[in-house]
Amino acid sequence: MNKNTHRPLVIAAVMASMAMVAIEATVVSTVMPRIASDLGGLSLYSWVFASFLLAQTAMTVVFGKLSDLYGRKPVMLAGIAIFLAGSLLAGFAWSMPAMIAFRLLQGIGAGAVQPMALTIVGDLYSARERGKVQGYLASVWAASSVLGPLVGGLIVANIDWGWIFWMNVPVGIAAAAGFWFFLHEAPTVRRASIDIVGAILFTVGIAALMIGLTEFGLGHASAGWAWAALFAVVALLFIAQERRAADPMVSLRLWGTRIMATLNGSALLGGMALMGATSFVPMYVQVVLGQTPVVAGLMLTMVTLGWPIGATLASRMFLRVGLWRLMLVGGMLLPLGTAMFALLGPGHPPMVAGVGSFVLGLGMGLLSLSSLIIIQESVDPAQRGIATASNVFSRNLGSALGAAFFGAVFNFGLARLHGGQAIPEEQLRHLLRDSTVQAAADAGTRLALGGALHLTFIALLLTSVGTIVLSLMLPKGGVIGSMREVPKAS
Repeated sequence: MNKNTHRPLVIAAVMASMAMVAIEATVVSTVMPRIASDLGGLSLYSWVFASFLLAQTAMTVVFGKLSDLYGRKPVMLAGIAIFLAGSLLAGFAWSMPAMIAFRLLQGIGAGAVQPMALTIVGDLYSARERGKVQGYLASVWAASSVLGPLVGGLIVANIDWGWIFWMNVPVGIAAAAGFWFFLHEAPTVRRASIDIVGAILFTVGIAALMIGLTEFGLGHASAGWAWAALFAVVALLFIAQERRAADPMVSLRLWGTRIMATLNGSALLGGMALMGATSFVPMYVQVVLGQTPVVAGLMLTMVTLGWPIGATLASRMFLRVGLWRLMLVGGMLLPLGTAMFALLGPGHPPMVAGVGSFVLGLGMGLLSLSSLIIIQESVDPAQRGIATASNVFSRNLGSALGAAFFGAVFNFGLARLHGGQAIPEEQLRHLLRDSTVQAAADAGTRLALGGALHLTFIALLLTSVGTIVLSLMLPKGGVIGSMREVPKAS
């Protein structure tokens, strides 16, 4: 970076750009039941999240390559512009397919914003300073967790839900101005090629996997197997492409190391668990427990409140405790939190879901910061950007797979817990709109939804147990056991 760069002001711009993505993670999940009731297409519910995450995941490494060619600043500005365009259009969505398309556009922009934010921090700060700065970034999630769902609930209750997307505009403009005026980069001289074929194969493969899972969940076995076969073929082509590409989208050699494979696997499972909770806990609180969207938002708030607390604790403790222990504790907290979702029943207070959400977020905070520091310090400085992108990529991939997988489990349970008969679309929309306990006429539908959600939470618990296994597989020595070996400058 150029010596004229104003680090505090750039970090403020980084925090503002991250706030847009963080708010989307809380607001959209909170108000989706209302949006689904207005637009219809409940069977496409999970695709509103999956389209965003698919695009974000597919573009993360591509934008990382572009930043090597053209610098961080132009890529970040382009990402913010794309994200804001998607936000404006999503607020005017007239159907669920249109909403999915505009959310996909938002995801493309987020695919630039998220990795660039972490890369810019890595460029500006040494390894010892980075933990403290990550604590500042974690505060973005804390603010979003408090403001996002509350504002979202108030917007849905009083004005057009389109404002949950349009409120990103002033935040994005402020962030772009900060980067434009205060981030000064030295001219880039590195030349690299972009693995376009690999990016296309990856996108097609993940889309085929998610569609296949959805078809299986709907009981369409033949269509599901057809999509699974396509995924298998594309996966083989993708591996062959990455082995021969000069600058592969995914470095198989780097990902094959024990540390990288373990940490990225943990990030993938954590992303799946987080997406399952944020997608379906609000629906359970509203439909089964009969609470308002504001209450559902507060319960979801606990996830994104626990995350920054966990990250802050990790940033203050990793020098004394060691990163391996923090990873293990974080891995244990994930199944502990998801177990509380699996134990939920119609007579339980919504705070049970809130406590489970908080424990899940706390574990994610410990895991995310610990794995980021381990990855950045266990590779050569020349590989730090690629290694960091691989961890972001894995967590986003886990979120995309989680949206599809848990959506498939939900659809599977819903189709089989209503007396063997499909639930009419209009009945589902009515229940989502009027989720109070007085809606006795929908008792059967409510029971079927509760059973489907319970099955989804059991799948969520089984998935999160894998984080403990992967944490135990990490080597305990070197940089993972202690950070006393970290140099004072990166």
